[in-house]
Amino acid sequence: MAEGANNGTRRPRPNLLITGTPGTGKSTTASALAEATNFRYICVGDLVKEKNLHDGWDDQFECHVINEDLVCDELEDVMEGGGVIVDYHGCDFFPERWFDRVVVLQTENSVLYDRLTKRGYSGTKLTNNIECEIFQVLLEEARDSYQEEIVIALQSDTIGDISDNVASLTEWITTWHGTGSPEKC
Repeated sequence: MAEGANNGTRRPRPNLLITGTPGTGKSTTASALAEATNFRYICVGDLVKEKNLHDGWDDQFECHVINEDLVCDELEDVMEGGGVIVDYHGCDFFPERWFDRVVVLQTENSVLYDRLTKRGYSGTKLTNNIECEIFQVLLEEARDSYQEEIVIALQSDTIGDISDNVASLTEWITTWHGTGSPEKC
């Protein structure tokens, strides 16, 4: 492919989306990658709370109902410059042109269950997130929302996996040229 995933827009540095089911290590991976690359790290969940980019609280899932339009409006200018790592458990509402790499973190179900119960997840919220991981909902969402060649799935069961993922993504960033990207991370 001659042009990058951002439809030919020339940014000096790529943008990455780190997505996956809650508990897969998105924030840990994204913040470590930002530190390793000196990229800007944006956790959408924190941004939603800080800037009130939501339409209220969902009692069943114990979280804010984000206003996707407000989030996109808030991020538009930041994304144009490149060098941004976005962390969020969904991906289908972000403009495709924003990202040069979409990383879907995946975690083995028993590991994920333990992580989520330690966070206090229970009932519907716990069940829903485990089922999302079992059925690879976020991987399918990413594949449906972005060009196939920019979407990669990475295993994130251990601290070693996270370190390996950060190292391979850092390597990908250093070889990115703005007109396309290497085939594999």
